[in-house]
Amino acid sequence: MNSGAVDKDALLRKAGTLTEALPYMRRHAGKTFVIKYGGHAMGDQDLADNFARDIVLMKQVGMNPIVVHGGGPQIGKMLERLKIESSFIDGLRVTDKATIEVVEMVLSGSINKSIVGAINKVGGKGVGLSGKDSNLVIAEPLRRTKKDPDSQIEQFLDLGFVGHPKNVNADFLRMFEESDIIPVIAPIGLGEDGDTYNINADTMAGAIAGALNAERLLLLTDIAGVLDKEKNLVAEMDEQKANEMIEDGTIIGGMIPKIETCIKAIRDNVGASVIIDGRVEHALLLELFTEHGAGTLIQK
Repeated sequence: MNSGAVDKDALLRKAGTLTEALPYMRRHAGKTFVIKYGGHAMGDQDLADNFARDIVLMKQVGMNPIVVHGGGPQIGKMLERLKIESSFIDGLRVTDKATIEVVEMVLSGSINKSIVGAINKVGGKGVGLSGKDSNLVIAEPLRRTKKDPDSQIEQFLDLGFVGHPKNVNADFLRMFEESDIIPVIAPIGLGEDGDTYNINADTMAGAIAGALNAERLLLLTDIAGVLDKEKNLVAEMDEQKANEMIEDGTIIGGMIPKIETCIKAIRDNVGASVIIDGRVEHALLLELFTEHGAGTLIQK
């Protein structure tokens, strides 16, 4: 086969892809999609560039993408560099006054502006925000308890400035829907007491999606999605199936809070939640614009 034929075949495949995507573009136009961005997808430069292109394409075809990003590994590196000791309780970073200053600096500073810069570089108009801007996310201290193994008494755990979304200023975010601006949000909240709180990025994204009644909440992860006992991808599930898989031990560890976030979002009238493998190139486009998707979809 000569090169001209190869080029023609490649062009035909691209045309076929666009044809397949068209009905999905029309279906999603005008709808809001909240994307939690983190993990390996954020640490790999090629994947980061592809993510920026995907977000800009979503905006160009009339969708309203809102990005909420994490940054745990970057925070850890900065704390280590500054020789600030850090500890964890049940997977949550205990955040004192010195730590929250670093957390805000890394999340609202270097990471946020890096994502905004990548979006703007490929023709978008990204704007960096945190939950503190225009009281976007009012936070309250996250309360966790743990039962003492000897006395069996529930004890409150002091996590410091770790917060949970109490209220989301949805009207502020709706102002961007009719504009060409793409909000990029750092998971930092402002307490009613004026203190700054570190919020889990999945939780922040879920709260924002629920407040906006978004069409989709999309969580980019470092695995293919939810796997069954044979390690096969579960393409779709409802709340009952998700709870059954948690109860029988199929879903374990860090996937449990992600599933809980997804379930809460659909209870808050989000159209559906999706757990996507962020390590796959153009995972967002595969999920939104193809028949088979690219992760696990959870819906009512």
